[in-house]
Amino acid sequence: NKWRIVFPDNGRQWKDWKRASTFYSGNRIQTTKYTWFTFLPKNLFEQFHRLGNLYFFFLVVLNWFPQVEVFHREITMLPLIVVLLASMIKDAIEDYRKYRFDKKINFSKTRVYDK
Repeated sequence: NKWRIVFPDNGRQWKDWKRASTFYSGNRIQTTKYTWFTFLPKNLFEQFHRLGNLYFFFLVVLNWFPQVEVFHREITMLPLIVVLLASMIKDAIEDYRKYRFDKKINFSKTRVYDK
Protein backbone atom coordinates (compact mmCIF):
# COMPACT_ATOMS: atom_id res chain seq x y z
CA ASN A 1 0.00 0.00 0.00
CA LYS A 2 2.81 2.39 -0.95
CA TRP A 3 2.37 5.60 -2.90
CA ARG A 4 4.41 6.76 -5.82
CA ILE A 5 5.11 10.50 -5.60
CA VAL A 6 5.58 12.44 -8.83
CA PHE A 7 6.93 15.99 -8.84
CA PRO A 8 6.02 17.75 -12.08
CA ASP A 9 8.30 20.14 -13.85
CA ASN A 10 8.04 23.81 -12.94
CA GLY A 11 5.95 24.71 -15.99
CA ARG A 12 8.66 25.31 -18.56
CA GLN A 13 7.59 22.30 -20.59
CA TRP A 14 3.82 22.59 -20.09
CA LYS A 15 3.36 23.91 -23.63
CA ASP A 16 5.07 20.82 -25.05
CA TRP A 17 2.86 18.48 -23.01
CA LYS A 18 0.17 18.21 -25.70
CA ARG A 19 2.70 17.34 -28.39
CA ALA A 20 4.53 14.85 -26.17
CA SER A 21 1.33 13.20 -24.97
CA THR A 22 0.48 12.13 -28.52
CA PHE A 23 3.77 10.24 -28.77
CA TYR A 24 3.75 8.89 -25.20
CA SER A 25 0.09 8.26 -24.50
CA GLY A 26 0.73 5.32 -22.19
CA ASN A 27 2.68 6.57 -19.21
CA ARG A 28 3.91 3.20 -18.01
CA ILE A 29 7.24 1.73 -17.06
CA GLN A 30 8.58 -1.19 -19.08
CA THR A 31 12.01 -2.64 -18.37
CA THR A 32 11.50 -6.08 -19.91
CA LYS A 33 13.45 -7.10 -22.98
CA TYR A 34 11.25 -9.84 -24.37
CA THR A 35 7.66 -10.62 -25.29
CA TRP A 36 6.18 -14.06 -25.90
CA PHE A 37 6.88 -13.75 -29.62
CA THR A 38 10.34 -12.23 -29.50
CA PHE A 39 11.90 -14.30 -26.71
CA LEU A 40 13.43 -17.09 -28.81
CA PRO A 41 14.90 -15.00 -31.66
CA LYS A 42 16.20 -12.19 -29.45
CA ASN A 43 17.64 -14.57 -26.89
CA LEU A 44 19.39 -16.72 -29.49
CA PHE A 45 20.76 -13.58 -31.10
CA GLU A 46 22.19 -12.46 -27.76
CA GLN A 47 23.50 -15.93 -26.92
CA PHE A 48 25.48 -16.23 -30.15
CA HIS A 49 27.22 -12.92 -29.50
CA ARG A 50 29.20 -14.74 -26.83
CA LEU A 51 32.48 -16.22 -28.01
CA GLY A 52 32.09 -19.50 -26.09
CA ASN A 53 28.73 -20.25 -27.68
CA LEU A 54 30.13 -19.49 -31.13
CA TYR A 55 33.01 -21.89 -30.45
CA PHE A 56 30.66 -24.74 -29.53
CA PHE A 57 28.46 -23.93 -32.54
CA PHE A 58 31.55 -24.09 -34.77
CA LEU A 59 32.39 -27.53 -33.32
CA VAL A 60 28.85 -28.72 -34.00
CA VAL A 61 28.98 -27.54 -37.61
CA LEU A 62 32.45 -28.98 -38.09
CA ASN A 63 31.38 -32.35 -36.70
CA TRP A 64 28.64 -32.71 -39.33
CA PHE A 65 31.30 -33.25 -42.00
CA PRO A 66 32.25 -36.94 -42.15
CA GLN A 67 35.93 -36.22 -42.88
CA VAL A 68 36.37 -34.26 -39.64
CA GLU A 69 33.88 -36.08 -37.42
CA VAL A 70 35.40 -37.00 -34.05
CA PHE A 71 32.33 -37.82 -31.95
CA HIS A 72 28.81 -38.68 -32.86
CA ARG A 73 26.98 -35.67 -34.22
CA GLU A 74 24.41 -35.69 -31.43
CA ILE A 75 27.04 -35.86 -28.67
CA THR A 76 28.73 -32.70 -29.92
CA MET A 77 25.48 -30.75 -29.75
CA LEU A 78 24.83 -31.57 -26.08
CA PRO A 79 27.15 -28.98 -24.46
CA LEU A 80 25.81 -26.21 -26.66
CA ILE A 81 22.18 -27.18 -26.03
CA VAL A 82 22.72 -27.41 -22.26
CA VAL A 83 24.41 -24.01 -22.08
CA LEU A 84 21.79 -22.36 -24.30
CA LEU A 85 18.89 -23.84 -22.35
CA ALA A 86 20.37 -22.84 -19.00
CA SER A 87 20.94 -19.27 -20.21
CA MET A 88 17.45 -19.10 -21.71
CA ILE A 89 15.83 -20.27 -18.49
CA LYS A 90 17.85 -17.74 -16.47
CA ASP A 91 16.93 -14.90 -18.86
CA ALA A 92 13.26 -15.90 -18.85
CA ILE A 93 13.13 -15.90 -15.05
CA GLU A 94 14.87 -12.52 -14.83
CA ASP A 95 12.57 -11.00 -17.45
CA TYR A 96 9.48 -12.38 -15.72
CA ARG A 97 10.62 -10.82 -12.43
CA LYS A 98 11.09 -7.49 -14.21
CA TYR A 99 7.61 -7.84 -15.71
CA ARG A 100 6.05 -8.46 -12.28
CA PHE A 101 7.89 -5.49 -10.77
CA ASP A 102 6.88 -3.22 -13.67
CA LYS A 103 3.27 -4.30 -13.26
CA LYS A 104 3.43 -3.54 -9.54
CA ILE A 105 4.88 -0.07 -10.18
CA ASN A 106 2.46 0.74 -13.00
CA PHE A 107 -0.62 -0.10 -10.94
CA SER A 108 0.49 1.65 -7.77
CA LYS A 109 -1.32 4.74 -6.55
CA THR A 110 0.23 8.04 -7.52
CA ARG A 111 0.11 11.39 -5.83
CA VAL A 112 1.02 14.43 -7.94
CA TYR A 113 2.10 17.64 -6.27
CA ASP A 114 1.30 20.86 -8.06
CA LYS A 115 1.39 24.47 -6.97
